Amino acid sequence: MAERLVVDPITRIEGHLRVEAQMDGNRIAEAYSSGTMVRGIEIILRDRDPRDAWAFAQRICGVCTLVHGMASVRAVEDALNWKIPKNAQLIRNLMIASQYVHDHVMHFYHLHALDWVDVVSALKADPEATSELTESLSSYPRSSPGHFADVKKKLKGFVESGQLGIFSGGYWGHPGYRLPPEANLMAVAHYLDALAWQREVSKLHTIFGGKNPHPNFVCGGVPSPIDPNSETAINMAALSQVSSLITQMEDFVNQAYLPDTLAIASFYKDWGAIGEGVGNFMCYGDFPTGEYNDPSTFLVPRGVILDRDLSTIHDVDLHEEGQIEEYVDHAWYKYQGGKGTGLHPYDGETELNYTGPKPPYTQLDVDQEYSWLKSPRWKGKPMEVGPLSRMLMLYAKGHDQAKELVDSTLSTLDVPVEALFSTLGRTAARTLETKIYLDMMRGWYNDLVANIAAGDLQTHNDEFWDPATWPSVAKGAGYMEAPRGALGHWIVIKNRKIDNYQAIVPTTWNAGPRDSDGVSGPYEAALKGHELANPDQPLEILRTIHSFDPCIACAVHMVGEDGDEKLKIKVR
Repeated sequence: MAERLVVDPITRIEGHLRVEAQMDGNRIAEAYSSGTMVRGIEIILRDRDPRDAWAFAQRICGVCTLVHGMASVRAVEDALNWKIPKNAQLIRNLMIASQYVHDHVMHFYHLHALDWVDVVSALKADPEATSELTESLSSYPRSSPGHFADVKKKLKGFVESGQLGIFSGGYWGHPGYRLPPEANLMAVAHYLDALAWQREVSKLHTIFGGKNPHPNFVCGGVPSPIDPNSETAINMAALSQVSSLITQMEDFVNQAYLPDTLAIASFYKDWGAIGEGVGNFMCYGDFPTGEYNDPSTFLVPRGVILDRDLSTIHDVDLHEEGQIEEYVDHAWYKYQGGKGTGLHPYDGETELNYTGPKPPYTQLDVDQEYSWLKSPRWKGKPMEVGPLSRMLMLYAKGHDQAKELVDSTLSTLDVPVEALFSTLGRTAARTLETKIYLDMMRGWYNDLVANIAAGDLQTHNDEFWDPATWPSVAKGAGYMEAPRGALGHWIVIKNRKIDNYQAIVPTTWNAGPRDSDGVSGPYEAALKGHELANPDQPLEILRTIHSFDPCIACAVHMVGEDGDEKLKIKVR
């Protein structure tokens, strides 16, 4: 086998993703994406009480700390046709939107901005000129020359100590970096500010869910009792704090995140023609505004866009066999039906079958199995999911704010509409959708307060809490538009226990390996054709992969170098 360029791990958080690139000179001829950790939560959930599934499923991920719990309770509610109260839906919308705002800001500054921002270059910046630049972009309060001088001094201490700390491991000085020193210093300052900001805004989940990470959920509503006169339930003081947290989100997004995205993007407009992917986009939809399981009421529509054609939206049915299927031809799993078999999640199988090389290894045999991720397909086609898919769906459906934001961004950057289908478009879409959902939060909050003032305190419907009310067999699909894209949990309940449970996470859609026909998924397709300025420092690969915001599911085993088990946890 010809030796390939390997980036492992490419993720900055949450699990391990390996990318192997077959080079033609400095150009990527083919790329291969490999998830190198196994999940296995589906196995753990067998034979458990469906009402407890969310607490296990939520541990699939430690970053999107509520999305798997949300998808799980929705799967059970779908299976039993379990309706939830209006207050519960408003609280869920607020928690989900808060997750978007928190997650997208964290991704931009702490996981992706460093692909575009040269931290060490900031040491050359003039604090006064940096202040003038910042004030020209927005009314961000921490923009004085003295503040930027302090940030520069702190950064200088990192560099001179020989330990860059949180900024270590970057390709600083790479020719691909284009920002002037002042823009780099501004971005580093906002990076540090965002660390403190995210600690505060995560409190919204604690108010409604009891804790963060991994807030509490319950099938049939939310576990948040409302009593304006109680000190232990959600009262007016708690709601006032929620309002204050929304204001903090609004201030940082409007004064830092939005202007910083546009400012940085203006130096990298050529990336509007790089890193497209497969050209197919899918959303499950989210943020119900009426019946919570009625897609016609969703703020984010459900549907599929094929081959960039925004004029036609194809319907998605999470239940119909033959629409959503997973293949394992290049994954370390075994199906009873063998290779070439696609299984709908209701019939999904999770039988681990590692056939890869013994670690440590130089490269994978990509003609065989090479990933712990399966290959999901919609009607046999690979789909990109995530912020770009959602913004394209909103844009295609004529959502007024989405159209205004997209059109004004294209105009400001002076790039064509085709720039949406790119690494740059993917990153910009994440920022723009944050603005949309954040603006909706104030309305949901006001509706919740109005309901409470009118005497509606209900947050839970216990109609189906008793398993004796359940049918002997029930199937349900739980949808969720997680920050990283379409997330689905499918449950089969037999005799009041979980008979089968399958989760297809957004990164599986985007990072999955080739399917039975040898067709690449979005990550692999997006990297093809990239020109690397310096293959020893593959910054370009990081930019495109991080534009998807990869989040590989946590492993469930801890083993030593010799494969011996180090820890076993027994859950009663």
